[in-house]
Formats: sequence, C-alpha cells, structure tokens
Amino acid sequence: MPEDLASNYARAGFHHRIGFGRRPALVLIDFVMAYYTEGSPLFAGEGVETALASALRVLAVARRAGIPVIFTNVVVQAGALDGGIFFRKSPATKCFSAGNPLGAWPPGIEPQPGELVISKQYPSAFFGTSLASTLTAAGVDTLILTGITTSGCVRATCVDTMSHGFIPIVVREGVGDRAEGPHEANLFDMSAKYADVLPEAEVVEYLRGFNAAPA
Repeated sequence: MPEDLASNYARAGFHHRIGFGRRPALVLIDFVMAYYTEGSPLFAGEGVETALASALRVLAVARRAGIPVIFTNVVVQAGALDGGIFFRKSPATKCFSAGNPLGAWPPGIEPQPGELVISKQYPSAFFGTSLASTLTAAGVDTLILTGITTSGCVRATCVDTMSHGFIPIVVREGVGDRAEGPHEANLFDMSAKYADVLPEAEVVEYLRGFNAAPA
C-alpha cells in the first residue's frame, strides 16, 4: 500500500519546528494597491483582503512591542531596464513602474517614520538589496513574514530568509494569493522545508510578551 503524504514527510523529518529567536523584525511584503484594485492585472480578490486584515493586526502589536518594521515593494524605473527577466516573464509588473498609483500602499498600512522600506525589482526582499546587512547590524535573528503573494514574493523572501541565516516565521493568515491551490501548496512547502508557519494568534501572543531591546 503506498505511503500517505503525512507519513512520508514525517519519516523524513519535515515540518520540524525551529521556534522563535530573541530579536524579531516584522516584514510586510508587497502590500500595494495593484493587488486590491479591480481592473488591475494583478487584482487578487478575497485571498489578499484577509491577508491584509491579518497583517494590520500583527503590525499594530509589533509597533507596540517596538520591534523593527520593514515594508517591501517592487519599483521598476521607466523603460523597465532594471526589471530584467522578471519583468519579461511577468509583464503585469508594469503596475510597479515608478509613479504608478497601483504601487501605492493600501489605506492603513502606510509606513511610519523610522520604519524601513525596501524597494526591489525581483521577488525576494533580499535579492539586490541591503536587507541582510541591515538586519545583521540591528541584531535581528528572526523575521516574521506577512504579505502577498504566498506563491511568489512571500515564498522567495522566506527561502532567502533561511538562506541568510535568519529564522523565518510565516503568519498563516497574514499571507495571501489569488487562488487557494498555490496558496496552500506553498504554505505546506514552506512549513516542510524552510519556515515555521504559525497562526496569527500565536505570533501575536509572542509579540505581546516581547520586550524589544533598545535600538
């Protein structure tokens, strides 16, 4: 009788929990109007609406805890010379041309003074940016990840979080995609190999008990 998926993954030791580190930061990945505006080629509907609501709740607690907060967006210059292969493969990234209103933050999730904005041209928040150096200099060892889309920039950032030596914590309700299939498949895969995928309530409880170290 063929081995079922759960038994196969358990036998291999997948889904092993890492646990929180001592110095977390919150990352909000690509929450921009392109995903929330009907008529946009990237409009994604209900799946990203619920992710935004969850991320806002986590953000409020993170700000009270005083931990670093980092926003990411994609910004491609006019002519898209810096868009590279990603732009050629995904023409919808034209939404992220500098100055396009579809690249604006949704109401309520705008960065506050002192919070970092990482503008990128590729899926991972680490690729071609100073994020890893900034986190290291700040003593951060754990990244709490929210954002969109689960199968795209969230997954890419999650894998690079681990690859750069930081603990990835993915907030299950705080990430979203345009369809349930790729969303759930990528949550499963991240949990199996790269990150702790945790419910919002557990992440919030951790942050509420956290005393941020002085900057």
